[in-house]
Amino acid sequence: MINKRLLIKNLLAHNDESSFYDKKRQLNLHTKEGKAKFVKHICALSNSNPHNNSYIVVGVEDGDNEITGTDFYDDSRIQNLVNAFLIHPPRIQYENVPFPHLPKDRVVGLVTISPNGRASYFKKNIYTIPAGMAFLRRGSNSTPVDVSQVNLNNVQNKNTVADIENGSRNSIEHTLEGVMDFINNRHKDMTAKYKVFKELFIVCWAGNKKVVKGRTYFSRVDIELINEQVKLFYSALDEVSIEYNDDTFSITEYVALGLNDKTSYYPLEQISIRFQENGNYKMESEMLFEPPQYNRKMMYHIYNANLALLSKLQKGIPLSEREQKDLENLPSTFMICYLNGFDDAKQKLVDAKPLLKAYAENSAYISFKEAMRVLRKMKYA
Repeated sequence: MINKRLLIKNLLAHNDESSFYDKKRQLNLHTKEGKAKFVKHICALSNSNPHNNSYIVVGVEDGDNEITGTDFYDDSRIQNLVNAFLIHPPRIQYENVPFPHLPKDRVVGLVTISPNGRASYFKKNIYTIPAGMAFLRRGSNSTPVDVSQVNLNNVQNKNTVADIENGSRNSIEHTLEGVMDFINNRHKDMTAKYKVFKELFIVCWAGNKKVVKGRTYFSRVDIELINEQVKLFYSALDEVSIEYNDDTFSITEYVALGLNDKTSYYPLEQISIRFQENGNYKMESEMLFEPPQYNRKMMYHIYNANLALLSKLQKGIPLSEREQKDLENLPSTFMICYLNGFDDAKQKLVDAKPLLKAYAENSAYISFKEAMRVLRKMKYA
C-alpha cells in the first residue's frame, strides 16, 4: 500500500517535471480554459506513459517546489470530465493528501493517471484545442502531435516510476503516527474517532457532533484513510452523517439551501468505501440531490437583488449589515436560481469569484467554493 504523502515527496525530490509527472500551483476547472489545460496534461501524460502510472501534483510552487497546498477538491466526478473530451480516456484518480505544516482546509492534490495502452486524443473542441488533437510530454511541456506519433511501445519510464512507488510503501510506524497526529494534534478540539477495517485499513474522522431527531450529524468534517495519507472528505460548511459496519464506511453529505433565512438540509451524495479481504478497497458514489423549486416571480426578485449587490461590491459602495448577510448567502442563492432555470446565474457566480475572494469577510468566499463544488458534482453526475 502506497503512502501518498511519501509518494509526493519522492516525486518532487526525483527531478523537475518530466514525461511522467507534472506539478501545478492550482487547478481552475471553473473555466473552459482551465478544463482544457487539465485534460491536455492528462492526455499528454497518458500517451507518454502507456505502461506505467503518471502523476500530477497540485499545490506546489513551480520554481522551488515549496508545498503551499490547495483547496480540498472532491474528485467524484472528475473522471467524467476526462471522459467527456477524450477518445480512449485513461482511468484517473484525484486524491487529497494532508501535510502536517498546512492548515486543515489545505491539502496537496495528487492525480494518478493509470496506464492506458491506447492512444488518447480529443474527440471534440474545447477552448483552443481542436477535435482530433493528441499530446505528448516533451520534458516539462505537453506538446501537440498527430495521434499517429504516439508510441504505445514506450517503456522508458517504467522502471523509474516503479522504483519511486516502491520507495513510497507504507509502514506500521507511518500508520500509527498518522492516527496519533489526527486525534491528538490536528483535531484535539473535536470529537475524533477511528475504525479498523479488515485488520489493515484505518479510517479516522472528526467533526462537531449534534443529534437531531435521534440521528447523528457532523459539521466541519474531516475524514482520512490513514494508511494512504488521503483525505476522503472535508467540508467547512456542510453536514454529513456517517455509518459503518465491518466491511463498509459510508458518508452521506447534506447541503443547506434556502431563501429568506429559511434553510433546509437536502441529501447531496453518498460515498461508500468497501474494504475487501485481499487488501483492496473500492469507493462508490451515488448522487441523491433533488433541488428545491420555488415561485418564479420570487426568484426573479432574488436574482436581480443579487446582481444589484454585486454591482455595489464592484463599485466599492459600503454594504449595510443586512447586505453583508445577503452577500454571505449570495453563492447559495445564485445556485438556487440556476437550479430553478436561471441559466446565466452560474456564470454570474463564476464571474463574482474575484470580488468574493477579495472581500474582507471570507465567509462569502467559503460559501462560493461550497456552491461551486455542488454545481460541479451535478454537471458531471
